[in-house]
Amino acid sequence: MRQPPHPRHRSVRLALAPAVLVPLAASLAASLTACSSAAAGGTPDAADGKADRAAESPATVTVTSRGQDAKAGHPVKVTAHGGTLTSVTVTDDRGRALKGSLEPKNMVWVSDRKAVPGASYTVRAATRTKGGTTGTAQAAFTTADAGKVNKTDWRPGAGATVGVAQPVSLVFDNPVANKAEVERQLRITTSNDTEGSWGWVRDWSGRDRVDWRPKTYWRPGTKVTLRAELNGTDSGTGGGWFVRDYSTTFTIGPRQVVKVDLDRHRLTFERDGESVREIPVSGGTPGGDKRSWRGTAVLMAKEGTINMNSETVGLGDAYDKMVDQSMRLTWSGMYAHAAPWNSRHMGVANRSSGCIGMNSADAAWVYGQVRVGDPFEIKGADTKGTVEAGNGFGAWNLSWPQWRERSAMD
Repeated sequence: MRQPPHPRHRSVRLALAPAVLVPLAASLAASLTACSSAAAGGTPDAADGKADRAAESPATVTVTSRGQDAKAGHPVKVTAHGGTLTSVTVTDDRGRALKGSLEPKNMVWVSDRKAVPGASYTVRAATRTKGGTTGTAQAAFTTADAGKVNKTDWRPGAGATVGVAQPVSLVFDNPVANKAEVERQLRITTSNDTEGSWGWVRDWSGRDRVDWRPKTYWRPGTKVTLRAELNGTDSGTGGGWFVRDYSTTFTIGPRQVVKVDLDRHRLTFERDGESVREIPVSGGTPGGDKRSWRGTAVLMAKEGTINMNSETVGLGDAYDKMVDQSMRLTWSGMYAHAAPWNSRHMGVANRSSGCIGMNSADAAWVYGQVRVGDPFEIKGADTKGTVEAGNGFGAWNLSWPQWRERSAMD
């Protein structure tokens, strides 16, 4: 009678009971133990030492995440013991696959992304031993809910065409203590390999913010993509979890720079390095709180006709009026705009409440030319100081080494 063939494949489905952590390796090992059979005509204790060899057991598998309420925010790691992994699939309860890769020697598989909060995952693995025995295993786990959730607003919007000084900017609803971990999930790609860096600032609103700016102004025509793969990232104490990804793509427009010389009371509009038009202006009144800011301010928004009330910027009852062609330069309230009531001072003296005023016709022309993201380079002897990084987009007022120091990764 011929000896039955050795078993060459074993399969097991591992069910993890709710609220119970089952040691996966032990469960698989117990379930996959193979029996052996003696050769025909022989005895277990044959004198020639030719005892029956037990059938080879399949490799066992462990998964780092398991059970109910598993911790999110970590990659899923699948490890083979006594063999190698030939395939691994991890899918969530919505049927989406968690991609990953095998490490050298095919003994460990690690997911590219982290397990996200409040999700159920199924892990399926196929193995092979050195002797050729194959096996399959299946496990499941569920991650704990996020509890507190963090969100972000970002600029610029998708599909926008912006000026050469526009940064990529994300402002977070809640504090971000794990700045390096969050920054690690942010990807900037450009059509021409633009050099740049993330930097963390305190937004004027008091919230945490991270901006990406190039080393120098953008090259016109550059296409820029942000991919913020934040889903499954813990922002740290007091911040909560991110539960979604964000992305935006935008394009850089022509090189336009607005240069404002408060000492000469002149605004010069440049395009592609050439002066297009010079306009008389009146800046902030010297010697007090009504002075203008200096440095590079980036055009944040073209707001048109708005109500300006000095009480909102701490200047008491100095003014309360509707203002045309309003171009916001800082969160603290500095604009470039039409100021026909101040026309006698245009090109002569600085007598505004901090903004850069023009006559109506000139303001309308500038308003029609500029785009969000254009830099206003402002200089003058008597100003209230340099625009801070978080007061609008003041990152350009820091040197490149200073800006890079604000990255949590460097």
